[in-house]
Amino acid sequence: MGLKDYCFDGKKECDVFKLPTRTRERDKEAILLKTKENQSKIASLQERLYAEGKEALILVIQAMDAAGKDSTIKHVMSGINPQGIDVHSFKEPTSEELAHDFLRKAERAIPERGKMAIFNRSYYEDVLVVKVRSLYKHYQMKERCFDGDFFKQRLKHIRHFEEYLYDESYRVVKIFLNVSKEKQKQRFLERINDPEKHWKFSYGDLDDRALWDDYLNAYNDAINATASKHAPWYVLPADQKWYTRYLVSEILVKTLEEMDPHYPQVTKKQINHMLQAKKLLEDEK
Repeated sequence: MGLKDYCFDGKKECDVFKLPTRTRERDKEAILLKTKENQSKIASLQERLYAEGKEALILVIQAMDAAGKDSTIKHVMSGINPQGIDVHSFKEPTSEELAHDFLRKAERAIPERGKMAIFNRSYYEDVLVVKVRSLYKHYQMKERCFDGDFFKQRLKHIRHFEEYLYDESYRVVKIFLNVSKEKQKQRFLERINDPEKHWKFSYGDLDDRALWDDYLNAYNDAINATASKHAPWYVLPADQKWYTRYLVSEILVKTLEEMDPHYPQVTKKQINHMLQAKKLLEDEK
């Protein structure tokens, strides 16, 4: 399968249940080499993006527990200048966040133009965990807000929010790391059996595991309602981390190349100033 097969931009329906969690690719060494080459391309493109300062890229990463979000971010972004990237983690809404509109935390995390931002989970949690666990039933909101389909409305607002960001010179790319239930089980057991990974495991993770199909249905609804040309979704197989990282690197290279950032052009006045500075420095004793 090629990258386009994992991409959903509103032209075709997504069915997460039918999409692969593994690749048939066997040449792991070649894929690792391509990933390394992509990391160099990403670093170069990000440097130009930062220098130009005209557009920003927001990478949204969503997944079930143990799908490899943190390691993917750490690995693929390892060569990027830290000055040009922000990373934000989104969790279950806090009481303070619930006292505001649900997109407020996303608005506060939007980077300045010229930067990249990674949302480790995101504002989509408000149509995923909130939906699956029926947390909205405890919201302090007027009854009129619950008339009709509460989450259909929220998904509509998200789609409009992402279109608004595009109009404001932002690119939004969304990734769902599609891990299998069996692979999640294996990774949970690894965390339990390895003392150095104990901190990664929470007993509450099993509660979400018991709601596996409910979560995948929620993801299906969210992806199909918000996939668009300007804010596409990529549903990537996540059982083999080396292949997932490669695909994420491919997505970043593709998106940054489409953004086509350039170093700012230097004016004649600036050139003259540099020539004067060069002479002063060369004449300095």
